[in-house]
Amino acid sequence: AVHLAESGGGSVQPGGSLRLACKASEFTFSGYAMSWFRQAPGMEREGVAAISTGGSLTNYHDSVKGRFTISQDNAKNTVYLQMNSLKPEDTAMYYCAAGVGDCAVAVDTAAFPITRAWGQGTLVTVSS
Repeated sequence: AVHLAESGGGSVQPGGSLRLACKASEFTFSGYAMSWFRQAPGMEREGVAAISTGGSLTNYHDSVKGRFTISQDNAKNTVYLQMNSLKPEDTAMYYCAAGVGDCAVAVDTAAFPITRAWGQGTLVTVSS
């Protein structure tokens, strides 16, 4: 079965950093665009960042531009989200997904037009 597994979440103080990882198994994600989404309690899912098939294009939600970086390592079948200068409003469950479609659309609509797989999520908590 297709599987995405996130890791790297945790609790940090404002201004801190975390690096999330999403490892794919049972499929090669290089054939798909990859994205990170997040959902805070009581809030709708939000697109955070996306990277195109092959990794040449990236898109970010305005609230994380300049602070978060999405990247991928095809050899490790893993996509990363480096999060710097974290704020309390970044607190959420973070999910990765593999899909087909435009990365800007994925971030704007918090979903790919065609989703291939979702991870189970990793919790990020930013508080002092």
